[in-house]
Amino acid sequence: MRPHWFEQHNPAQGVLPARAALRSDAPELDLAGDWRFRWSPRADVEESFAQPGFDDSAWDLLTVPGHWQLAPHNTDGRYGRPAYTNLQYPFPVDPPFVPDENPTGDHRLAVVVPDDLAAVVAAGGRAVLRFEGVDSAFRVWVDGADVGRSVGSRLASEFDVTDHLPAAGEQVVVAVRVHQWSSGSYLEDQDMWWLSGIFRDVRLLGRPAGGVDDVHVHAGYDHAAGTGSLRVEVDSTAAARVLVPELGLDLAPGEEAVVPVDPWSAESPRLYDAEVATATERVRLRIGFRTVAIVPSTTGDWDVFTVNGARTLMRGVNRHEVSADRGRSTTPAEDLADVLLMKQHGINAVRTSHYPPHPRFLDLCDEYGLYVVDECDLETHGFYFNGWRRNPSDDPAWEAPMVDRMVRTVHRDKNHASVIMWSLGNESGVGRNLSAMARAAREVGTGLPLHYEHDWGYHDVDVYSRMYASHAEVERIARGAEAHLGSDEALEDDGQTAGPRDDAADARRRRLPFVQCEYVHAMGLGPGGVAEYQDLFESSDRVMGGFVWEWIDHGLRQVVDGRERWAYGGDFGEVVHDGNFVADGLVFPDRTPSPGLLDVAVAYAPVKIVPVGGGGAPAVRITNRYDVRDLSDVSLRWVREDDGEPVASGELATPALGPWESADVVLPAAALVPARGGASERWVTVTAVSRKDEPWAPAGHALGSGQVALDPLPSSSLSSPHIAPVRRGADLLLGGAAFDACTGALHRLGGLPVHGLRLDLWRAPTDNDEGDNGNLAEAWREAKLHQLTHQVRDVRVEGGMLLVTTRVAPPLHDHGVLTTFRWTALEPDAAGGAAVRLDVHVQPQGEQPLPWPRLGVRLHLPRALDRVAWFGRGPGEAYPDTGLAARVGRFSATVAELQTPYVMPQENGHRADVRWLELTGGQQLGVPRTPGLRVEGAPTTGFTARRWTTEQLAAARHDAELVPGPDLVVTLDAALHGTGTASCGPAVLPQYVLHPEARSFSVTLRELPA
Repeated sequence: MRPHWFEQHNPAQGVLPARAALRSDAPELDLAGDWRFRWSPRADVEESFAQPGFDDSAWDLLTVPGHWQLAPHNTDGRYGRPAYTNLQYPFPVDPPFVPDENPTGDHRLAVVVPDDLAAVVAAGGRAVLRFEGVDSAFRVWVDGADVGRSVGSRLASEFDVTDHLPAAGEQVVVAVRVHQWSSGSYLEDQDMWWLSGIFRDVRLLGRPAGGVDDVHVHAGYDHAAGTGSLRVEVDSTAAARVLVPELGLDLAPGEEAVVPVDPWSAESPRLYDAEVATATERVRLRIGFRTVAIVPSTTGDWDVFTVNGARTLMRGVNRHEVSADRGRSTTPAEDLADVLLMKQHGINAVRTSHYPPHPRFLDLCDEYGLYVVDECDLETHGFYFNGWRRNPSDDPAWEAPMVDRMVRTVHRDKNHASVIMWSLGNESGVGRNLSAMARAAREVGTGLPLHYEHDWGYHDVDVYSRMYASHAEVERIARGAEAHLGSDEALEDDGQTAGPRDDAADARRRRLPFVQCEYVHAMGLGPGGVAEYQDLFESSDRVMGGFVWEWIDHGLRQVVDGRERWAYGGDFGEVVHDGNFVADGLVFPDRTPSPGLLDVAVAYAPVKIVPVGGGGAPAVRITNRYDVRDLSDVSLRWVREDDGEPVASGELATPALGPWESADVVLPAAALVPARGGASERWVTVTAVSRKDEPWAPAGHALGSGQVALDPLPSSSLSSPHIAPVRRGADLLLGGAAFDACTGALHRLGGLPVHGLRLDLWRAPTDNDEGDNGNLAEAWREAKLHQLTHQVRDVRVEGGMLLVTTRVAPPLHDHGVLTTFRWTALEPDAAGGAAVRLDVHVQPQGEQPLPWPRLGVRLHLPRALDRVAWFGRGPGEAYPDTGLAARVGRFSATVAELQTPYVMPQENGHRADVRWLELTGGQQLGVPRTPGLRVEGAPTTGFTARRWTTEQLAAARHDAELVPGPDLVVTLDAALHGTGTASCGPAVLPQYVLHPEARSFSVTLRELPA
């Protein structure tokens, strides 16, 4: 019985040769809509359904494009469930065979042949059925006739159905059988949900006799001469002309013209409308003139990646196609939303991980301006678990299907100006078939460079690519001092590049421009270290930049017990899965930007603004980080704030700066006037904004920002005690605050109930804390930092102050922290509320090799306090190595708005460098207003405010599980451990590690009367 057709290495039959995705005036019929559908748990189902007379009235309806696992009526799982794995194959690795339990979807659609399409066939033309994407193997019948079969889920397949099309107005039945598993599945082990079905467009195309079968545009740009060269190859049996009206061009196929043009780049995506015309068909093109070249550097012994002669820096992201409701079957609106968000946040490049995207996404990249690394639909990462044994990449039996995938990718997308590099695929080991793919890609003749990160011999690629290289390694690469291949240092950097020393390969690598095809893994809180990477990328023209992993969280919308949540691996009952590793994007599943995207926008900002000193007048340094544009379309606006309140504003003269030039601009006198109203801090914020509307944002869009502090941060001074502590019953009263006389616990500040105040060293572990590259969270749990006990050692009154000494220590171990709380009464403010100052000193005891997650105090307040105002960094969260987008100012939010809803609940929402914060409650009808709390740093503090405890946050697996409790839980932080990207990358940089050591910090607590 074996093999089934879909288990053959190269099972395609009847598929037409690959060609470009073209827009034509020839008639076509979109077959999107409701198809009749039957699901079966196995592949060996009888095929009578393909006959036109088959009765499918009892079948369900299924929307095409779409995935059957995500059908709205699949709530009972009758069509199976989504399943997520990263590396693991969810079936036994026995290529090319797949399990007998191979879910199969049969689709039927009755189509009435339109007059215009029938006329094309009647005039000697053809009819072609085109599928843009079917996962994973499918077979097609038209009116019962078998017309072909194909694999390659994210690739187009076309079938000639001319002989099976009836006359105009008559009905024809299209039947499609789709198998979830096939030999192709071994080549499609990408890090994403396994989802099945006809998930991209299906169209019936009229192909006129004498029409345009294929087009290959060669449009280069000579930056020295300012001219574009155009040559268009046309596959047609008839005479054709190439027309570019704006340039006055009327060319024969293959004829070359050189004319003055505006070049295409991601910064200035100039396109020219063109047509290829025959007597029977006109194909519309949008041509961008650009030349991609790798040229010798003038600064080092390496080559430089250029577009139109300019060194080009990739400020990139990896993008999977994903919709929270439709899986990989994204809508035009979602694709456009992605492109607009990328442009608005300074992103200029996309790696299409790990397959060619829907063609319309590349159209959008052409139009709005994004560089694209177009990746083949290939990944065999699961063979890693078997030591790469039987990996298709080095098995001759797999050469034809692997080459076919590459050829189909390049032919489909060869005319897009946005595509500046081809990628052979992702994480598929090494082998002869990858070399064959590289040769086939070059033979198509686009002239574009090739990328493949696993080419550790550097035989087939034109760039040196790494994933998650540390900052230290990138620094060495930037100056051409990376470790030799096969050396111990190389093994330390990347174990998979270790092996016998190869001087020839090493020499090739050292000349190549360098790119981080994946870096700063954007999973949960973080990523940290983005700014430091960007500084390294800009330090050397050898470095091409990098692509953040990744753009979007792949959470699927799911309702459990009436509450909506974002589902990840395991939430659909998968036995084999990789948990929430699928949620690692810069935008949440609903495409809401995360704090990580806001940080990336600052790191990638085209205009960099930083304060400069030196003893002269306050100034800012403006750096133009565009690769080709000047700043003639940029305005510089300034705002002066006193203690966070705006007092003046204006505009600076924008210096005339070419790409990568800098200039210092002195702040005007109007920005430097003395503080008003007794303010202690003056800040000037300078923002670069666009002068004119862009296709992706209106005029006034921010392109970069920086702040200048005109005054030093005020130091904190201790006021004289108002009164000494007084014993009253079981309490000690101090400055309007009440403490338990035995334990020293604060339980009231004037009329405000307070409880649970204690030292806090724990945080709900982040995805990066739990990361594979040194699971710090596991080490913390082993050290029992999440189970600290608090033992009061001493409570006494001394010098008019209340001193409480506590030993904070975990069970099992003998180390701990001796903590002294010193409480001092303060003079009440004008409102008359109670006020105390808390000075905390911590002294570690015993051996503590691990960093602390945090250092601060936790306290519980009435839940009625639901509003927060603060003067410090904001408006968003900030941690030691994140928060690039947070500036100093005055902000306000509800407690709910302070939370960041990461798909996997974890530490979040910290506001940093806060001078003061005020917690107040909204007025409720008939309920007395609760007194509020003002906290003042000495000179600053950090804070979080939540409706749940850290322990509840750590225990939750989904945001929907977090139910508000009876208290408002506040942490006041003196310090936090950094974030890093250890979920799949380097750990926290040394300067952001919170080492256990003796420390002191202070805060003032003031009652805000109701």
